[in-house]
Amino acid sequence: MTTDRVRPSGPRRLLSRLRAVMAAPGDVQARLDQIAKMIAANLVAEVCTIYLMRAGRVLELFATEGLRDEAKHKTRLEVGHGLVGHIAAHARPLILSDAQKHPEFTYVRETGEEDFRSFLGVPILRAGHVIGVVSVRNRALKNYHEEEVETLQTIAMVLAELVGSGDLIPHVELHDLGGNATLAPHIEGVSIGSGLAIGAAVIHEAPVVIRKFVADNPDEERERLRVALGSLHQSLDEIIADSDFVPGDEHLDILEAYRMFAHDRGWLSRIEEAIDTGLTAEAAVQREQEEIRARMAQVTDAYLRERFLDVIDLGNRLLNFLSGRAVLGSDEETPEDIVVIARSLGLTDMFHYPRGRLRGIVTEEGSPTSHLAIIANSLDLPFVGQAKGILTSVDPGDMVIVDGNNGVVYVEPGEDVVQAFDERLEMEAQRQQIVSEVRGKPSVSRDGINIKLLMNAGLPNEHEDIESVGADGIGLYRTEFAFMRYSEMPSVDIQTALYRGVLDKARDLPVNFRVLDVGSDKKVGPLKISREDNPAIGWRSLRILLDRPVVLRQQLRAMLRAAAGKTLYLLFPMVADVAELDAARALLDLEVTHARAKRFVLPEDIKIGSMFEVPALAWQLPALLSRVDFLAVGSNDLMQFMFASDRGNPKLVNRYDVLSPAFLSFINSLVGRCEEHGVELSVCGAAAGATTDAMALIGAGVRNLSMTAASIGPVKTMVRSLSVGPLSEYLSTLYELPDHSLRDRLNEYAVDHDIFL
Repeated sequence: MTTDRVRPSGPRRLLSRLRAVMAAPGDVQARLDQIAKMIAANLVAEVCTIYLMRAGRVLELFATEGLRDEAKHKTRLEVGHGLVGHIAAHARPLILSDAQKHPEFTYVRETGEEDFRSFLGVPILRAGHVIGVVSVRNRALKNYHEEEVETLQTIAMVLAELVGSGDLIPHVELHDLGGNATLAPHIEGVSIGSGLAIGAAVIHEAPVVIRKFVADNPDEERERLRVALGSLHQSLDEIIADSDFVPGDEHLDILEAYRMFAHDRGWLSRIEEAIDTGLTAEAAVQREQEEIRARMAQVTDAYLRERFLDVIDLGNRLLNFLSGRAVLGSDEETPEDIVVIARSLGLTDMFHYPRGRLRGIVTEEGSPTSHLAIIANSLDLPFVGQAKGILTSVDPGDMVIVDGNNGVVYVEPGEDVVQAFDERLEMEAQRQQIVSEVRGKPSVSRDGINIKLLMNAGLPNEHEDIESVGADGIGLYRTEFAFMRYSEMPSVDIQTALYRGVLDKARDLPVNFRVLDVGSDKKVGPLKISREDNPAIGWRSLRILLDRPVVLRQQLRAMLRAAAGKTLYLLFPMVADVAELDAARALLDLEVTHARAKRFVLPEDIKIGSMFEVPALAWQLPALLSRVDFLAVGSNDLMQFMFASDRGNPKLVNRYDVLSPAFLSFINSLVGRCEEHGVELSVCGAAAGATTDAMALIGAGVRNLSMTAASIGPVKTMVRSLSVGPLSEYLSTLYELPDHSLRDRLNEYAVDHDIFL
């Protein structure tokens, strides 16, 4: 039997009472206990619990109403253990009418909670991290409703500020101490933008601190939001107008797409709904920010994570306008050469520093796939990301050297370091000159081996770089990126126009169209893909398309029409079983028959390719290679699956190396099998565009590499300085070594043989 629906009392009234409790003098634990009582009463719950995160990612029961009081500070749960631990692990609300049927349900006997059935819990979020869980429960079976979920989420937001004060838990436990608090001569990070720079440190302004959470008048807050949005839109228009990018430029497209996010009705309506619950405009924006950060934490796809960051950046800019704090602008007192230091930097933040003075960027976060990284590279700004501890190691005005080539930052360097920097700067200028000189020359090694250098594409207008960079074709066209522009699945006509435009721009060069590669971490259009704990090996890519054959058939139909009279190169992703490839081929055959019946002009030839990402295919090679014309190794995913190493986990970034003997010997074996069957093999992961990695792959027998447009010049220069035969012989002596990596050996080989790296 279920209970009747009971609506929570007015959220604004509850927030006012919570504010009064938080502001009252006295013991902070007593105030937390009182808040637990208020939550239970408001949501008509028999039990309320507030668990907070302690050091070591352990949840401790800090307050309860309805359970044994002596369990406080004694009951602890690991993240992922029980319903509360499940919420902490996934950063999402959990709503259950009968909690005992949930697979994660666990009795915590010391609390006396055995008899309770219905359950509602939400994470307490701060700066995108789970710092606790607040939950309510009842003995009877009950269906909690959206109003109750929203009310508890709003309460959790207020609780986050109470916890963040440091009175309940020391600040040292609230932060991940990844850096050293003492001044270091250098800090290692990740290279995001190549090049060298020196300048005075400028600390990027800290985010707005919200002082008032509860609104007195929601209508006034809506009006404040409207005015701030107007200022936000105007500022973005000015940035685009003042940029040097011209129509058709990929970088202008990025800024235009960023501006479109600011007009997204879904984003804005969620902020307005939060205002309606009684929050100030600033608190409503922050609540949406926390929700986005929590969703981002569940996404492994780098491209989508960066799009989430774009929206978070917009929210930060909106908070600046709401708070009345001026957005960063030029300052006459700014030093002539500056290096911006920040925890993270939004795409447009960079444009508010003097363009003629900004020399480099250093952040504690950051990713090579971000829009900021793309724009910074286009402006030749050295950029080091993931430089942990940089903010505690640098004071405003300190001299900083940014080595974007090696991902190293030097703070207050000595005279010898500055001298070495000047010498390297001169060498870097010479290097860039060498790279620019080979742009129109063939990619042929010293001993006459031709290496095809293809480019990866998929972002708007990215394929237009094919001529300017001298690529031999597009080795990987990611069709899913185009689909992400649409809220509905694009029609066959829209897809046909898109693919035809890519083929026309490529002229007679090959374009390998990879069909939709999506999953729960990379969603498109109306495809309903539920969140998965491990999306990399879940329901994704070809598995989804075979279960949703209409989507694949429409995409194949569009590609057949777009390639009329030309050669169509089709690439199927994440093939784990030859039977999957056969099923996809059968759908292609149906579309060919359909096109003939409709008297459409067919492609002159159709070449079939398979991504090689799943190691299981190594034991099905004879069957696979008899069915395909080309094979494309996705080195990122293949590495992930070979070494059981989540490529989205920062703790494992340097744990395994593509230049390990195991990986390179595997590639060498795969090359030999492909040669036996007359099948062309290419590598299209990140390794293809890194000069040392590309050199090793060529030594292992690979003759086709697909990479970003920016990597083609340096890799071509490396190829033209290389003798492939001697390198292959040397590498063959290393395959059986027990070494973790051959990188040092190969770098030394390159130095000894004057190979350009």
